[in-house]
Amino acid sequence: MNDTNKKWALITGGSKRIGAKMTEILHDAGINIAIHFNSSSDSATELCAQLNTKRANSSITLKADLTKQEALEHLVPSLIEQTHRLDVLINNASTFYPTPIQSITLKNWDDLMGTNLKAPLFLCKYAAEHLKKSSGVIINIIDIHAKKPLKDHSIYGSAKAGLATLTRSLAKDLAPDVRVNGISPGLILWPEDEPPEEIKENILEQIPLKNPGTPEDIAQCALFLIQDAPYTTGQIIAVDGGRSIGW
Repeated sequence: MNDTNKKWALITGGSKRIGAKMTEILHDAGINIAIHFNSSSDSATELCAQLNTKRANSSITLKADLTKQEALEHLVPSLIEQTHRLDVLINNASTFYPTPIQSITLKNWDDLMGTNLKAPLFLCKYAAEHLKKSSGVIINIIDIHAKKPLKDHSIYGSAKAGLATLTRSLAKDLAPDVRVNGISPGLILWPEDEPPEEIKENILEQIPLKNPGTPEDIAQCALFLIQDAPYTTGQIIAVDGGRSIGW
């Protein structure tokens, strides 16, 4: 994977927050990027234009609602039709919100399981044959709370725990042609609906390094797994400032 000339990566949710930084870092390393989005059309279009200004014909955008089976079936073929190859799949798109047990609905289940577990599974399925041809890489963005659940996030935590197991399972199933690893972020960015300062301070106290990480920390870990870890598969790397030590 060190020869990045004409290699293509598909990053789901690649236009905002951590996804956007992975898009930028991998592109700077010479990898062409397919930016998946669902509702963030303006962000995806703007980011794609910036990348193509840096290197012509090096980025495309792909719209898909990953909770819809038809969209999952069409996403990879739409990519291959334009790029003719796939070298990296990063399952980054995620839905995150609390689901107290008394108020859980089937819609919550379909949404949280759909984006966090079902979509990565089926995208891996549809991408597998193309990744095998390129000796490619899959990276699943998990969460340290797949190991230690957050209160009132039973569906989200279960989905991410499932994604961790899926990562290890596919590492066996797709070896030796495709490497499959995961990254478990800790506190990287506060949610868009930020918690009160008291809660922020309490979380920071749980982190040995005493500060949040940055999207670049996740992006650099992804780049390492793609370019510099040819003998690493089935592993989940916590990028969390040490917060999960002892969990």
